[in-house]
Amino acid sequence: MTYLSPAKINLFLHITSKRDDGYHNLQTIFQLLDFYDEIDFSLRNDGKINRTSGNEDILISDDLMIKSAKKLKQYSATNFGVDIKIIKRIPKGGGLGGGSSNAATTLVTLNKLWNLKLTNTELISIGKDIGADVPIFIEGRSSWAEGIGEILTPLNLPEYYYLVVSINKQISTREIFSHKALTMSPLQRKITDFSLVSNPHNDCLDAAIDLESEIKDALMYLNSTRKHVDEARMTGSGSCVFVAFENESDALIANKELPSKWVGFVAKAIDKSPLYNWDVAKR
Repeated sequence: MTYLSPAKINLFLHITSKRDDGYHNLQTIFQLLDFYDEIDFSLRNDGKINRTSGNEDILISDDLMIKSAKKLKQYSATNFGVDIKIIKRIPKGGGLGGGSSNAATTLVTLNKLWNLKLTNTELISIGKDIGADVPIFIEGRSSWAEGIGEILTPLNLPEYYYLVVSINKQISTREIFSHKALTMSPLQRKITDFSLVSNPHNDCLDAAIDLESEIKDALMYLNSTRKHVDEARMTGSGSCVFVAFENESDALIANKELPSKWVGFVAKAIDKSPLYNWDVAKR
């Protein structure tokens, strides 16, 4: 069975404070996209957890899918195991949440495959220690988020088409959050303040540009495209950037004209992950 693991973008990202546990409190809007990795799960009865193909450039011990499967197995004490293979499409280290999405897809799918019947609250308690973005993918709804990203309020957002651009550079989240250029927005906002997604600043942007100045060039390109909506922005801690279009055709034209040194894709905004629509997710 193959399941779709979606990407996300942050429509803005405000860092409100640093926590004693090393994480940062934030306020953001997570927008899910119809752009996916594909993960195949095959049930094993011998309890073994294997990665059979994909993610070869990641150590097994660092693979968030494998970490998730092992943590879920330990939590549930199940005797089942699984073979996992993945086709990666979401750029790595770009702020699109690919690793966290893969972890969430693993937790949700194995909960079903192993017949564990755990609640989303239980899955989130397991997943948030794997990655701060895991909860949004477990809930599977575009949302306003607070805390470290686990306090979620679902939103219905405009169905824009997004041109997302990767500069083919990975940025360490840890390095961003310890960077001297990281800015803070300590003023606590209310969800109603962002009903129109105003103030789309990303507090990680200056630090990311200091590490990879090409991000600024990519933003300038996106802001020069025709018929786009609002300003171009960076997602997460970088390095991918994006801009919105009302019409898919305009986004595709802008992607076609993208400088060859970068890689882009066009994806539509979605409010719900296909992870919970099994007729769509299963292949």
